[in-house]
Amino acid sequence: MKKFQPRPGFVVQAFRFALDPNASQEAALRSRCGAARAAYNWAVGWVTASWWQRRAEETYGIPEDRLTEWRPWSLPFLRKAFNAAKQTDPRFAGWWEENSKEAYSTGLANAAAAFDNYSKSKQGKRRGKKVGVPRFKSKRKARLSCRFTTGTIRVDADGRHATLPRLGTVRVHEPTAKLVDRVRAGTARILSATVRHERGGWFVAFQAEVKRDITRVTRPDSAVGIDLGVKTLAVMADSTGEIRTVPNPRHLDAALSRLRRASRTVSRRQGPDRRTGRRPSRRWEKANAARNKVHHRVANLRADALHKLTTAVTDEYGTVVIEDLNVAGMLRNRRLARRIADAGFGEIRRQLAYKTQQRHATRLIIADRWYPSSKTCSGCGAVKAKLPLHIRTYECDACGLVIDRDDNAAGNLAALAAAATGTGVAGDQDIAKMSKPRGADRKTRAARPGRQARAGRAGGATLPHQRQTETRDRTQAEALTLQ
Repeated sequence: MKKFQPRPGFVVQAFRFALDPNASQEAALRSRCGAARAAYNWAVGWVTASWWQRRAEETYGIPEDRLTEWRPWSLPFLRKAFNAAKQTDPRFAGWWEENSKEAYSTGLANAAAAFDNYSKSKQGKRRGKKVGVPRFKSKRKARLSCRFTTGTIRVDADGRHATLPRLGTVRVHEPTAKLVDRVRAGTARILSATVRHERGGWFVAFQAEVKRDITRVTRPDSAVGIDLGVKTLAVMADSTGEIRTVPNPRHLDAALSRLRRASRTVSRRQGPDRRTGRRPSRRWEKANAARNKVHHRVANLRADALHKLTTAVTDEYGTVVIEDLNVAGMLRNRRLARRIADAGFGEIRRQLAYKTQQRHATRLIIADRWYPSSKTCSGCGAVKAKLPLHIRTYECDACGLVIDRDDNAAGNLAALAAAATGTGVAGDQDIAKMSKPRGADRKTRAARPGRQARAGRAGGATLPHQRQTETRDRTQAEALTLQ
């Protein structure tokens, strides 16, 4: 199936609003989301049934040409098979007419995408972690979501209601004027709507084709380097030498006392037990809702703070330089995992990527993951072989510069913009090659107990007569300076 391509000068953008459905509308929304989950499970079972059948037939000695045929998982084929099965299948025959066809199409489309991801991952055509065989979705854990692509999908002119297929008009918590005005002016066209239950409420996201005019930034000729951290969320150094610090709000730490109190209340109530089939008490449901409300507030505060930070940066500078951080690896540190997750390093990079490219057509440069931004002197370019994490002040042995560690790293990232040779768009890592002393192109870390290299083990064991002394600090052949 062809992927939708917006017209020249247009981009696909989502407008998300919080819904306020009444009791009957909420029941209808849950029914449609449940229908999408049921269709997904049917598709997974229908496709994998042929796999298990073929495996069983192979044990019987049946030749290859006489085995059961593979069942395709393309969306058109799944729709055709499901429409034929829903009339007689006892799992759907009694109630499938109660929901919109879009609900079942949502589940089938998700199943087709899941099988495609599994196939590409198995063939090595998909980046990232390996994807396993699609599994059934649990009724208790599956996220409630349903997508509408046909029928009446609109935001009403009063700016306080939205109309969805077979659901009618649903009240919206917040005004929809930002989308209504664009639709009236002809600069936006609604393509689809996705309804989802998250953070304790219902939300609708309208996917629209929007005319996007490139907005000129305040300082198009300036570059800024952003060094992310836990103690300070971001240290920004621009090409003029100005250094600004963004404090870490630490929303989760501020709510930990309330979260502990709410969790203790939940633990004292009679909760669900899947082993015995015990259902939760009403007091447990009420206490659990109060605890979830604390989590939802923290998530909303974090999202608001990160959007304000990234918008302010992309509106001002023509070039933004950030590091390629291994966030998944950093989260394995049990002492810092909670604060790293609360800071949202990955979300900052994601927002900077689309805001620079789509809104302002500016450059986003991703520094190499092993670029020694903290170990390099921003004054003379000397690189330290080792710089432990607990040392927060950088002292250069070559020129005597004494500067804060984060300020020094941000200055080096800003200087990296002048050395970049690529286009600078998101994902372009064509950075000028620079000399790196031994050990300076790796992050400093302490060896974990039991992981030291031993003789005879794979991975490059070092014999006693092959050990070398640590390389001293050395100066780069060409120092990076702020332009």
